[in-house]
Amino acid sequence: MTKPIFILNGPNLNRLGKREPEIYGATTLAEVEAMCREAAGTRPVRFHQSNIEGEIVNWIHEAIDEGAGIIINPAAFTFTSIAILDALKMFPGPIIELHISNIHRREAYYHNSFVSKIATAVMAGFGASGYAMAVRAMEELIAK
Repeated sequence: MTKPIFILNGPNLNRLGKREPEIYGATTLAEVEAMCREAAGTRPVRFHQSNIEGEIVNWIHEAIDEGAGIIINPAAFTFTSIAILDALKMFPGPIIELHISNIHRREAYYHNSFVSKIATAVMAGFGASGYAMAVRAMEELIAK
């Protein structure tokens, strides 16, 4: 059985398409999920979003036991969550940290990512299409 890619999304990403479209674009999270599933082809995808930190930690724990890789857009938790960092440290496979906007071109408080410290790779600034790019990159990382 082919292990799934876990695609985890943090707070406020359920508002994609409506929230600050000048920064995040007009693509909805449902459209992002469809792009990810298409990019994954036959590989299963577990796509989740939560505004609750503990739910994201629980999905990382599931990925530890069942996943091939994690693509995570932790959103605001990127800069605040030691709990998510500690959970990701336990994951034995590749991790891609993903951001729709280029966090390094934004306010200074967006510049210190806890997740970057353990991520295999970081992608930022590609808009919603970065998700499909991340899925394809994850396939390459899993194959190595």
